[in-house]
Amino acid sequence: MDLRQIRYFIAVARERNFTRAAQQLNIAQPPLSRQIQLLEEELGVALINRKSRPLKLTDAGRLFYEQSLQVLGRVDQMRAATRRVGLNQNSVFSIGFVASTLYGGLPMLVRKLRQHAPELDIQLIELVSVQQIPALKEGRIDIGFGRLRHNDPNVEGIVLREERLAVAVPKGTPLAEDTAPLPLSALAGQKLIVYPKEPRPSYADHVLALLHNHDARPAEVHEVREIQTALGLVAADSGICIVPSSARQMRSDLHYRLVEGERATSPVILNHRTGDNSRYIDLVKQLIQDMYAENPPWLAIEHNLPVRPSFTRKR
Repeated sequence: MDLRQIRYFIAVARERNFTRAAQQLNIAQPPLSRQIQLLEEELGVALINRKSRPLKLTDAGRLFYEQSLQVLGRVDQMRAATRRVGLNQNSVFSIGFVASTLYGGLPMLVRKLRQHAPELDIQLIELVSVQQIPALKEGRIDIGFGRLRHNDPNVEGIVLREERLAVAVPKGTPLAEDTAPLPLSALAGQKLIVYPKEPRPSYADHVLALLHNHDARPAEVHEVREIQTALGLVAADSGICIVPSSARQMRSDLHYRLVEGERATSPVILNHRTGDNSRYIDLVKQLIQDMYAENPPWLAIEHNLPVRPSFTRKR
């Protein structure tokens, strides 16, 4: 197995078509097909179901695809970091994040970090929560902002806030006739759109578990990859979607109602490697405390439970 084969496989997995993948890679289709076949022979499993149209990945193929993205991402970062060190350029500080944190405090934090540490080359890498833990342990990111709690002893997770959940509904529908918070029971029998589709477990599982615990069974569940797609489908009257409250600013053509209950929240969690003594980790924590002291609009009690992060100071 080599990096060329991995890149070929990623192209086929994305395009779901050998011809289009070959065109994208600027190679002929037969050698592309042969390289994928050799890769499957080496692994001893089928990665692609060739009988379906468009092509579909097998379970093994989906796993290999996710791992391949991580491998190539790490290779690209290694190449860039090595070049910077060799040229005496800025240090790299990589931040993993889930998309919904872009509508809360992450942009403000990055701006402050750039001001206080101009020597850093800050890289923002979108990773779902479950991807951030291995990315931290493998050194591909330095910190992560996710939404799932974990028990990995090698990664410290600090809950920054408990953000309330809101239901996005199409305008002109019965649920859009009021602005009062909705009980979860009112969502029973609705067509539900959740994200991300994969990898799992994810925020989607958090939402589904919350509904299950309140015996609010949706009529059907439509899984999509991204929050933007989910809200677009809501706008098309294809269902409803439960999102963190701060994400309500993403689309103004929808109606939003908060979800009732103290447990109807999604945590925002800062993750970093256990025992990481980098001064930049301490700086990030100090900047977060400074941000919270300013009480920005996205931190309002309307959107969050009255919880603030607690950082252990080094002695």
